[in-house]
Amino acid sequence: MPARRLPARDLALVAVFAALIAAMGLAPPLYVFGSAVPITLQTLGVMLAGSVLGWKRGALAVLVLLVLVAAGLPLLSGGRGGLAVFAGPTAGYLVGWPVGAAVVGWLAERRPARGVLPWMVAANAIGGIGVVYLFGIPVSAFVTGTSSVLATAAAAVVYLPGDALKAVVAASVAVAVHRGYPVLAPPRRLAGRR
Repeated sequence: MPARRLPARDLALVAVFAALIAAMGLAPPLYVFGSAVPITLQTLGVMLAGSVLGWKRGALAVLVLLVLVAAGLPLLSGGRGGLAVFAGPTAGYLVGWPVGAAVVGWLAERRPARGVLPWMVAANAIGGIGVVYLFGIPVSAFVTGTSSVLATAAAAVVYLPGDALKAVVAASVAVAVHRGYPVLAPPRRLAGRR
């Protein structure tokens, strides 16, 4: 069976969203209470990629960014890049980004005909916060030598208000983009259909 190629428009969208997430890295990181993991604007970009593009294109956009970071380009907030970031306290969060974008996108593709905004906020909260934290918290606890994953999770509560706001912003932007440019919206899939 031959491999399916992405259409040129999809490739362009993947590149644009990878660049958008990289551009959001220009905002300086914010380290709260001496935390090893900064608050960055790039998590908003991850949510936007999944919300606007759907699971496949959104995850690909984040993967493209991470490949460029691994190659040494300083595209993460604070000008970080290279393989070392994948061994530091933020490694789990970075690995969680494409999975989180995929989950957000998968849920975005199953958005209802009515009540789209609350659905999209929930999709961003589940994928952009829940899934990313699921990867990030245990790895951060391990790398920093924190005695407990629960202690690290408690410390991550500091990030929740900002991430919740990002989920609302990403959902609002995605709904507006889908309404204004329906050709960009991921196809809406109904439950029980493939």
